[in-house]
Amino acid sequence: MNVAEKLKILANAAKYDASCSSSGSARVGKDGFGSAAMAGICHSWSADGRCISLLKVLMSNSCVYDCAYCVNRASANPPRATFTPEELASLVVEFYRRNYIEGLFLSSGVCRSPDYTMELMIKTLELLRNDYRFYGYIHLKVIPGASPELISRAGLLADRLSVNIELPSRESLKLLAPQKERAGLVRPMRNIKALKLQNADEKKHFKSAPTFAPAGQTTQMIVGATGESDLDILRLSKGLYSSFDMKRVYFSAYLPVSTSPLLPGREKPIELRREHRLYQADWLMRFYKFDAEEILDRAGSSNLDPALDPKCAWALRHPEFFPVEVNTADYEMLLRVPGVGVKSALRIVRARRLASLGADDLRKMGVVMKRAQYFLTARGKYAGAVAPDSPFLREMLSERRDMAQLSLFGDASAPALPSGITLSDSTALAMCELAAPVEW
Repeated sequence: MNVAEKLKILANAAKYDASCSSSGSARVGKDGFGSAAMAGICHSWSADGRCISLLKVLMSNSCVYDCAYCVNRASANPPRATFTPEELASLVVEFYRRNYIEGLFLSSGVCRSPDYTMELMIKTLELLRNDYRFYGYIHLKVIPGASPELISRAGLLADRLSVNIELPSRESLKLLAPQKERAGLVRPMRNIKALKLQNADEKKHFKSAPTFAPAGQTTQMIVGATGESDLDILRLSKGLYSSFDMKRVYFSAYLPVSTSPLLPGREKPIELRREHRLYQADWLMRFYKFDAEEILDRAGSSNLDPALDPKCAWALRHPEFFPVEVNTADYEMLLRVPGVGVKSALRIVRARRLASLGADDLRKMGVVMKRAQYFLTARGKYAGAVAPDSPFLREMLSERRDMAQLSLFGDASAPALPSGITLSDSTALAMCELAAPVEW
């Protein structure tokens, strides 16, 4: 099998892995080529709409494990291939020189054993860094079960390391991947964190000490293959961030690549919308100071609303906090206003020291007034058509795509009504929209 045939098999097998679209690393070199500047990774779009920025490829799709959800499981019968380190290193360099890629995302099935597979991957990275003098971005998937010594070597060569947590619970892992144990997946994450801390201490004493995994570590889990709720998933994400200093937790909507009776069938729709909502909720926890139990709670629904982004859903559940006066509210409260981001909240705090802010000022600062107008006031004026506790507001903020359309042969003057709103409700809604802005 030639290199082109191997590439076709192993690049296609790697498409289910999620990777970052910016490097988070600043690796530079004087006598080679390539750069891993913080924003140096260009990106393109795959056929299914996902952002890709690296050559994503497996070292091998041969695997000794038989995970029910995996297309490369031992009991499956896809075409199998394995790169040699020399083949893959040469391929990366040639692709980079042709400006096809900016870096490498390298994962693998477990070929023979975890240590054997990691040795192949490390040999590839050593060829790239030491022989070819390649300083571009490299993201390496650590094989669970590999020795700490191999992880240490890998972290000095790669910019980012990651270990897949696979599934959200021990029970799910035992059901679908009985050859794997949660402790075996968590152990390398703990090793990476310990090595990062040790490296930081070394660099305090020796400035020339090499940097271990400068872009940190990430993980990925499959969503929708088992029955965990969104609250369970967000709690796990929170624990991963706090326990292992994760840079990012990736969610991958389950794709029906297996016919196992333990998994959802092909008739169930792929949960891409759910994946999107989980990423939004994850963003709220990382940058907006939300807790998992605030975004969702057992008393209400333990799953995110597919029709509303999590921030809007939280605001609608807590009308007692709104509207917020932008000229007096503290920074933490501004972050909780739908339509106000981290940057726009900082701009508001800085600008209001010099002058009182109005609605037009907020638009110039990047506030999305389409949503924010229902949750804030500016100079005491409320610009929303309905109050924050209005029963119509949820439908107005909904992102549903199943809106009724006008008939080509019907009454053109009769507008389509959102689902769930009766004619009398719509009349009241129209009256609200025509009303003057409310003073608060």
